[in-house]
Amino acid sequence: MDYLKTQGVDALNGTIKISGAKNASLPLIAMTILAKNRVKIKNLPHVADINTLLKLLSNLGAQCDFLEECVEVDTSSINETKATYDIVKTMRASILVLGPILSRFGHCEVSLPGGCAIGQRPIDLHLKALEQMGAKIEIKSGYVQATAPDGLKGSNIIFDKITVTGTANIVMAAALAHGETTITNAAREPEVVQLCEVLNKSGIKIDGIGTAILTISGSGGKLIDIEEFSIIPDRIEAGTYLCAGAITKSELTLTDVEPKHLGAVLSKLEEMGCTFTSTTDTITIHPTQEIKPVKIVTQEYPAFPTDMQAQFLALATQANGVSIIEEKLFENRFMHVSELQRMGADITLNGHTATVTGKTKLSGTDVMATDLRASSALVLAALVAEGETNIHRIYHLDRGYDSLEKKLEGVGAKIQRLKE
Repeated sequence: MDYLKTQGVDALNGTIKISGAKNASLPLIAMTILAKNRVKIKNLPHVADINTLLKLLSNLGAQCDFLEECVEVDTSSINETKATYDIVKTMRASILVLGPILSRFGHCEVSLPGGCAIGQRPIDLHLKALEQMGAKIEIKSGYVQATAPDGLKGSNIIFDKITVTGTANIVMAAALAHGETTITNAAREPEVVQLCEVLNKSGIKIDGIGTAILTISGSGGKLIDIEEFSIIPDRIEAGTYLCAGAITKSELTLTDVEPKHLGAVLSKLEEMGCTFTSTTDTITIHPTQEIKPVKIVTQEYPAFPTDMQAQFLALATQANGVSIIEEKLFENRFMHVSELQRMGADITLNGHTATVTGKTKLSGTDVMATDLRASSALVLAALVAEGETNIHRIYHLDRGYDSLEKKLEGVGAKIQRLKE
């Protein structure tokens, strides 16, 4: 098992290229199930979750070929409609194959999902919506068994709660359905927007893209022709490296980034004293003399993302004053707090709210990653800790960050990947 050995640094400097977004890649890979052609996907990040989903498609009979800077997926040879537990248990996003498989074949079995332990993310909203579209669904032996022998029918779906994967799943299901489907209270994340834009370009008419109300005109069971496309930049990876620049009071330039997807993150960093220079596809963070405390509440896009909560909590340990961070989306997303406390952080938890008192002197020690974003928070803390920090269980980190230690090493971090 790998771990990261990290030494504190005075400052970083240089340029980091942002990879494609993991959270956009996963639904777009699942979307290829709707295609009648071989689909070329460019700018996929080299992360474990991508490999897991491609392996799942391969197990279903699809052909997935890695080329120099892209992946080509041919789902015309799919001959299996059961997504087994051994794959699905490792990644919750595997549930994204449910909508497209059911819509294309009229039946499927998908294991109930596993994944990281940040909290309950039930799929009941997915299943309720599919039932409204005419599917018959049973839960047997840990599997969702769904049938729609006459195809899915367009319906009026109202999500009781905003769900990113639920929105993506139902958009894909609706793409091949008979008639028109309206989704109210749809997620507006850039990753959902790209899925809709690619489908729209492929002949599936979708109105309301980027809003909370989506209207999808189904193809009536006809597979679609999907042109090659490139994955949007990873806004969470970009936000993480901006936090690296902020916590070390360094100047870093991010390239291949989409600044407009980072509005809430940039706004909070500005509140903390950071300044930026941006172009259409770059952001440079400039060093600040003093990191100021901040109040953050995580909510759905375009508000502050839950996937950046852990990184800002680490940053807040170096702010001069008391920061308040409220987690509104996942009940177990403060597991990194105990590990940061081991490094000397002054953090008090009260339910879903963390109170961080800074500035505290952090000391290097052995810490354990508990989930994907918690891993990056520990890396950020290690950058400014005195002495050596060993971050264990970084397989969590590998699920969503493409070559993190190499990118940080390239801008001056003292970090290396070693074997236990």
